[in-house]
Amino acid sequence: MATPMAVSDAEFESVISDNEWVLVDFWAPWCGPCKMIGPVLEKVGAERENLVIAKVNTDTDQAHAGRLGVRGIPNLILFNNGTLVEQRTGAMTAGALNDWLSGHMG
Repeated sequence: MATPMAVSDAEFESVISDNEWVLVDFWAPWCGPCKMIGPVLEKVGAERENLVIAKVNTDTDQAHAGRLGVRGIPNLILFNNGTLVEQRTGAMTAGALNDWLSGHMG
């Protein structure tokens, strides 16, 4: 059961390199769609034991968002063993998120 965890810029590299599959959610507290996808991430995280969900608050931690070209939030980036696999912008349903993840993770 993977509960989404807050990750700072200082922790970012170790989190994505120390875990096989990491889904990074770039978000901000004022963002409506970010609030909508929060429960979706919790649900999907609970269903996928091999997935770490890292939440990066772009108001307080901007370095990696800038480096990875995040222009809109929520922005979800899937990493496999530290390598960027795919990036999506915008909220999505649990079904759509699971379909996207299953396309890469099996």
